[in-house]
Amino acid sequence: MSVVSGVLLAGMALPAAGALGLTAKGTAEGFDDIPDDFKTPPLSQATQIYDAKGGLIAKVYERDRTVLTAEQMAPVMRQAQVDIEDARFYEHGAVDLKGVLRAISKNAESGTASQGASTLTQQYVKNVNVEKAGDDVAAVQEAQRKTLGRKIQELKVAIKLEEELTKDQILTNYLNITFYGNGAYGVEAASQRYFSKSNKDLTIAEAATLAGLVQNPSQYDPKLHPQAAQNRRDVVIDKLLENKHITADQAREAKAAPLGLNYKDPQNGCITANAGMGFFCDYVRQVVKQDPAFGKTEAERKKFWDQGGLNIYTTLDPAKQLAAQTAVSTNVRVTDSVSAAATMIEPGTGKILAMAQTRPYGLDKGKNQTMVNLNVDAAMGGGNGFQPGSTFKPVVAAAALEAGLSPTQEYSAPNKLEYPTMTTCEGTWKNDARPKTVVPNESASEKGPYQLKMAMALSVNTYFVQMEQQIGLCAVKQMANKLGITTKASGKPLEEVPAMALGVEEMSPLTMANVYATFAAGGTHCTPVAINRITTVDGKDVPTPAATCEKVLSDTTAQALNTVLNGVTENRGTGAALSLEGDRQIAGKTGTSDKKKAAWFSGYTPQLATAVWLGGPDGGVEMRNITINGKHVDEVFGATGPGPIWQDAMNQALRGTPVQTLPMADIPDPAPKPDPSATGTATGSPATTAPDPQP
Repeated sequence: MSVVSGVLLAGMALPAAGALGLTAKGTAEGFDDIPDDFKTPPLSQATQIYDAKGGLIAKVYERDRTVLTAEQMAPVMRQAQVDIEDARFYEHGAVDLKGVLRAISKNAESGTASQGASTLTQQYVKNVNVEKAGDDVAAVQEAQRKTLGRKIQELKVAIKLEEELTKDQILTNYLNITFYGNGAYGVEAASQRYFSKSNKDLTIAEAATLAGLVQNPSQYDPKLHPQAAQNRRDVVIDKLLENKHITADQAREAKAAPLGLNYKDPQNGCITANAGMGFFCDYVRQVVKQDPAFGKTEAERKKFWDQGGLNIYTTLDPAKQLAAQTAVSTNVRVTDSVSAAATMIEPGTGKILAMAQTRPYGLDKGKNQTMVNLNVDAAMGGGNGFQPGSTFKPVVAAAALEAGLSPTQEYSAPNKLEYPTMTTCEGTWKNDARPKTVVPNESASEKGPYQLKMAMALSVNTYFVQMEQQIGLCAVKQMANKLGITTKASGKPLEEVPAMALGVEEMSPLTMANVYATFAAGGTHCTPVAINRITTVDGKDVPTPAATCEKVLSDTTAQALNTVLNGVTENRGTGAALSLEGDRQIAGKTGTSDKKKAAWFSGYTPQLATAVWLGGPDGGVEMRNITINGKHVDEVFGATGPGPIWQDAMNQALRGTPVQTLPMADIPDPAPKPDPSATGTATGSPATTAPDPQP
């Protein structure tokens, strides 16, 4: 038999062996080593993403696979696969000569190539080549090409593999790599897909069903072709009986059983995340694919993500996520022309606790779904951001206070002001427009002089332009950088222009939430983090970058800002209506952009900072005479649009937590000035006669 088989192999099966260099000497040299990928294939597996409390956010994968050890597999599964694919697996080497003879004889009789002779080891080698090709269509086709050269190469690897691994090891690898249809790779994913149970718990009939799929997963798909699948299952059961691996009674019982499918649709990707967590899930994906900690090159990071098999434990607090999602969803409807987005950050740690938006995560535009994460910068899956309006004014104030200006600094703050000449980091900005560009205050009656506390409470534009002129645009830009604003949301550099003080450069809610978290943390800025820890499926820790925290504001400045921003939410400030339950001390700032195309409220308590944006998802909706959540609104302001969303989210998120106070500074109010109508000499002070603020 050996002699005849050898002749047949050399003369019929491998006629071009000599031409391809498969001589005895060449073969021996080529067999010295085989790639480690074949001995321990780097199988892509599913990655699990968890919230901070251990709840599953989503399961993501390039290949839905969970690698098992031999002991974790059902013995009947292992035996069924061998019996139907390669019954003599434990008796022959990499090449089954008896099988080759049988195939040649059958094919000669039928005049076709219907009978194959590949051993399970050879099939495994081919599967590894396909797995290594990944999503490269051309590489997959090459790995599957039925050419003599490829067949010989697979034989060479299979022969060497049988020398280095035991049969049981090869079988285990085979069962973990093989495709079972419907997106299931490996026996565990297949067991979960078709029967919603672990492989170790399969019955004889269920194991036989899976084993029968390998030959043609589409033809024997039990969901689409149940009768074909059952017929194929029964063939496998017969093979188990023929090889004396089950008894006749077991065979009858198994064949009498229905298919018994408990099919579970593939649950892949952030689109399956619950409670509006899809956008945060996608942000985590972006972090892994972009942070050099997970690979020096883009290709290395992509491979790390695609390989999967990770448990990613994130910073997302499910209770706060629910609070944020409920707030943006109950105050703005999915069908509204505008949308809302909110990000929550823990001061002093940089941990992102919530990331919510009105429009759901998905691809169906008919259902107002979107894949654009409105909370983050473009580079992280977001859009180009939105003008933050007056919520940027505290950045100017922080720069001024750090430059040595007093929190009682007073400016004339006229009702209108031509933008004055200002210094920049590299020169001078001049108002060369003709006519010159003018900045007005919101209300015609709003004119100074003002000191910082009242100017912030009333959001007086001309005050902050005058402050900006005194300290220079470079100081404002440098302070923005310290607070984490290094570019616009689009990735374009910040522009040193006077209108910077009025928030004309587009930002994301995540960026603004982190600015206010820095204020809440006493001037300590931390880079935002979404991941606490990553482990592999076998429990090994993956090095994960922590937040980088740095003190960027003095305690004196931080306390002054707390006091000034607290004033916005008290008495006659623009955010006076936004108090929280339990009389929690809060600080924050309203903001509205040009033409009312964006409205903001960013604010904080000592333990939580939240930024809320409201506007058209593409930035083009003017929020005047508009319907939001079924109610007509004449004009949207920071306090009337995003403000209530912020209030609802913070109340729910902080409910049941300790009430804490903010460290404050003693900033005296200006002394009352004489009434000009009484003396006929002095100029009246809006410190005592300030107009009603616009919300």
